[in-house]
Amino acid sequence: MKLWDKGISTDAFIEKFTVGNDKKFDMYLAPYDVLGSIAHAFMLADVGIITQDEADAIVQELRRIYYRIEQGDFSIEDGIEDIHSQIELELTRALGDIGKKIHTGRSRNDQVLVDISLFLRSILFHIIDEVYELAKILIELSEQYKNHLLPGYTHFQIAMPSSFGLWFGAYAESLADDLAFAMTTLHFVNKNPLGSGAGFGSSFPLKRMRTTELLGFEGLHINSVYAQMTRGKKEKLFAQCIGGIAATLSKMAMDITLYMSQNMGFISFPETLTTGSSIMPHKKNPDVFELIRAKCNVVQTVQYSLHSLMNNLPSGYHRDMQLTKEILFPALYDIVDCISMMKYALPQCNISSNIMENDVYTYAFSVDEVNKAVQQGMSFRDAYKYVAQQIQDGTYSPSLSMEHTHEGSMGNLCNDMIREQLEYHYSSSHRETISNAEKRLLGIE
Repeated sequence: MKLWDKGISTDAFIEKFTVGNDKKFDMYLAPYDVLGSIAHAFMLADVGIITQDEADAIVQELRRIYYRIEQGDFSIEDGIEDIHSQIELELTRALGDIGKKIHTGRSRNDQVLVDISLFLRSILFHIIDEVYELAKILIELSEQYKNHLLPGYTHFQIAMPSSFGLWFGAYAESLADDLAFAMTTLHFVNKNPLGSGAGFGSSFPLKRMRTTELLGFEGLHINSVYAQMTRGKKEKLFAQCIGGIAATLSKMAMDITLYMSQNMGFISFPETLTTGSSIMPHKKNPDVFELIRAKCNVVQTVQYSLHSLMNNLPSGYHRDMQLTKEILFPALYDIVDCISMMKYALPQCNISSNIMENDVYTYAFSVDEVNKAVQQGMSFRDAYKYVAQQIQDGTYSPSLSMEHTHEGSMGNLCNDMIREQLEYHYSSSHRETISNAEKRLLGIE
């Protein structure tokens, strides 16, 4: 069955090629296709295109289909092109001609758009929750280890003293910024394309604001041509969103792999979180973090794949857009897995003590010695030359005591400010509105 079936069979070889992997990725959209169809049925009855009794029958059956999907008792049958065709077939089997009325006033184009919008909205809330929880863990670790010094590096050369408080806090703030971008993405994703049809509207007297309200969308993609133009645009913005999170995690994973090495030995993890070697019995490999790094690097490429796919396409729908699902959807689950693994592993991190007392880090305190000379009245340039000369002469002997007081320094982490940013971004969603809208569609009081 195909929604566009005109009674002429398509060449089987052509059909296999054009369907591609769509059935597999359409199953991600199944519950959202049902929600969109329930809202559409309610709206059709509101404007008198179908009767209230017909709408009630359609909605009742769609709710049954929804719970079958939730229980894993639903699939796209052989010979059925996509999820939209399968659900309409189920309605027709159960309701006869009444089931055939569900597609009135919509195109598969806007049906796919609303499904993807609802799916991305749902998984974005899950990603937001995971990022929020990981950032809170990092803030806790930052406070716990704020007095544990850590050497800072530039150009892979020993630079200045840092601290584990600064290190953990840096990634917490990075995630807070990633969360801010996620909220921007949510506001764009959470708009209603339904009713735009194939991209040129409809001669039916649809009430698009009604389906917007029923589905819990913030607003409407107003212009019907533009609504179709958001196909691919939403996916690209979403890919940028998870790409930012992936960049944060990848960088931290790289730090961890370095810090775990015997040459540094700054941190360690229980052996249960590491892997071994088939021939070297001493090995404790950071495979978990190497895989996080690798997966996150791949996630960062998704936005470029989508850009290449969509670049220079004119307005209107094109079959190229079918591939957005198989490019983006796997990455969504990869980023969730990586965040979850960080949440699991980081609280088990063991921090080494007295790292900076090793003589190899003696010169890391040179900047503080320069600053002390400046505070005693010497110009910075003269103080710099003075300490540099001591290093060259072999008379350099730094004090290991430091006093950093400015905002965001070792002695003043300002984690409360990072926490405030995190809470602000986390709370600026329409989560309750959306949850209540979906419950009403499903008849849950």
